[in-house]
Amino acid sequence: MKSHLKVITNIFLTSIGLSVLLGSFLRFFGPINQNYNLNKKINKVANSSRSIEKELKARKSNLTLFYNDKFEKLEKLITQWERLIIKNPDLDVSAFFLSLDKKVYAEIQSDKKLSAASSIKVPILIVLLRMLEKKEIHWNEKLQLSKDIIGSGSGWMAYQDIGEIFPVFEVATEMVRVSDNTATNLLIKRLGGINIVNQKFKEIGLKNTQINNYLPDLDGTNMTSTKDLSLAMALVDNGYLLDVNSRDIFREIMSKSKTNTLIPAGILKGLGKESKDTDYHLSLKGYLVHNKTGDIGISYSDTALIQTPHNSRVFASFIVQGPFNDPRAPELIRNLSAELVPFLSPDQKTSNLN
Repeated sequence: MKSHLKVITNIFLTSIGLSVLLGSFLRFFGPINQNYNLNKKINKVANSSRSIEKELKARKSNLTLFYNDKFEKLEKLITQWERLIIKNPDLDVSAFFLSLDKKVYAEIQSDKKLSAASSIKVPILIVLLRMLEKKEIHWNEKLQLSKDIIGSGSGWMAYQDIGEIFPVFEVATEMVRVSDNTATNLLIKRLGGINIVNQKFKEIGLKNTQINNYLPDLDGTNMTSTKDLSLAMALVDNGYLLDVNSRDIFREIMSKSKTNTLIPAGILKGLGKESKDTDYHLSLKGYLVHNKTGDIGISYSDTALIQTPHNSRVFASFIVQGPFNDPRAPELIRNLSAELVPFLSPDQKTSNLN
């Protein structure tokens, strides 16, 4: 009897142990817990989506801050610009200057849509970097040269073999460094095409910027405004459109632009010096100018981030349209840029407002 009782007791205890183990197994791996984990994942995704949406709304609200009237207008600078512009009444001129540090600005026809020429490559670069952040494109992704995007004019990619492969980072760099038109067209195609890129321009608040044709666009159908160009640069530099890493890439690429005959040369002229080695002499005086020019003969443009020796950054853009290859157009941009210099010093914040 004792032997049978012992066997029964062991069976009973074993059954209880198995029941506990089975219950634990079902708890962790059964449908109830799976639903719990699934709901937990769904809530996590929902919270993440709400966080992204909140960030986008915050960025959008920050964007509107640059389009209000809280900044003081530099009337004295505008007057000096007008004195230069009035000497060339047949030229169509747009100008915009912005200092976020001093909360001042100056503008002449800054919302007017004019031919963008190669200055439109700046907002294209911004769109690319935003897509990189979202992992919609990769920095080392390979792009294949095709016949439909070959662009004449600036650059060297147009002369490479059809089918040749280039990484995105090289294409983006050459678009700015030597203003390569084929590189630009290659990026436009990869970013989704002209319509998609235009849509993304609107998403970041560039209401006057639009691509209508692949580059070089010698007829001047691609449009922008000086306000769009400067605000785009300002929003990037202050972290509203790009994160820190993307912003650094933007600055690095913009610093490689070889053409410095417009705004940089004008700043140097305003400092009392003229030289072919513009960037070097600007650096001696404590200035660093990241700029992108445009030239299609009928339209000259330049947009720049100007770092001053006073540890401040300002943004300026100019577009001048007129007769084909008229030397007055680039010279006017240089002269308008030269007028900026007195307003870059910290002690000019209020004394030059009126």
